[in-house]
Amino acid sequence: MDQGISVHVAGRILISLIATSASLFASGLGAPALASPEIVRGADRFEFTYKVTLPEIKGTGRLWVPLAGSDAFQTVEVEKVSAPGEWKPLTDPDYQNKILYLAAGPAESGKVLEVRYRVTRLEKEAYPATDESKLRRELGSERLVPVNDRFREIATEATAGKLTALERGRALYLHVLDRMRYDKTGTGWGNGDALWACDSRTGNCTDFHSYFIALARSIGIPARFAIGATIPAGKTDGEISGYHCWAEFSADGRWIPVDISEADKHPELAEYYFGHHPANRFELSRGRDLVVEPAPTSGPINFMAYPLLEVEGKVIRPETVLSFRRVEEHPSM
Repeated sequence: MDQGISVHVAGRILISLIATSASLFASGLGAPALASPEIVRGADRFEFTYKVTLPEIKGTGRLWVPLAGSDAFQTVEVEKVSAPGEWKPLTDPDYQNKILYLAAGPAESGKVLEVRYRVTRLEKEAYPATDESKLRRELGSERLVPVNDRFREIATEATAGKLTALERGRALYLHVLDRMRYDKTGTGWGNGDALWACDSRTGNCTDFHSYFIALARSIGIPARFAIGATIPAGKTDGEISGYHCWAEFSADGRWIPVDISEADKHPELAEYYFGHHPANRFELSRGRDLVVEPAPTSGPINFMAYPLLEVEGKVIRPETVLSFRRVEEHPSM
């Protein structure tokens, strides 16, 4: 039985973490009992506000905004949608994400769109993968996450001697953790470009997980992407500085959660983040290359956390503020 792992993180840190749950760690999953100010165990409950201020619009503008939904780990109540003009919900056919669509013109300049949610989020561990069609979909190439011989060669070397999908997924997790360093300086980061991440060996969460997904898919392991926000564990309310994303891969009939960029930033949690996502998360959407109708002029949506605004076909970044407030347990929960 594995008693721990030693991880060399981007040539900077050598850590050894001992699992505190023998049964889970024997199965190759991370330690479940770590205490950390970074994570919330069990369940988390909060209000989440997504606010977009439209810039000056000269001509015709079109806006796409993610609308979070519920699943087995996240119960979402939409408490308020306030939008200038008429809006309508869209659904992408591949991932079933809900997206708010708004046509805007000069009269909407400077106006605010706001969506407020009430959320109960559960800590995520390995869970059953029951839909075969979804598994097949998560083996293919995407625009910035190709499945090719380069990734296949890297992944094959990184997983040499590993016999099961869980062992190979763990080896890829450690490979990415060792190879990459969380760094948002310069240009090129943040697009989730797996080739760029492979070459630069730096980036943010989108880059870490795009590289991991490309490696996994290239050796036949289904892997998928989700994006949203981390709710600060040690605060009761406030603004959230930006989005966060994470990944899962399929092994032995289960989806295995991983968060490699957080493991890089918090090496003491490297064991935990192989096999867990904490409760202080809010998922806004999942998948890449999202196709909706009406479609953006810029093409399929790379991923959907921040809004996409096009004015006369040109992409413009509107001011977006994400904020939260923790709440007591809902009486109906």
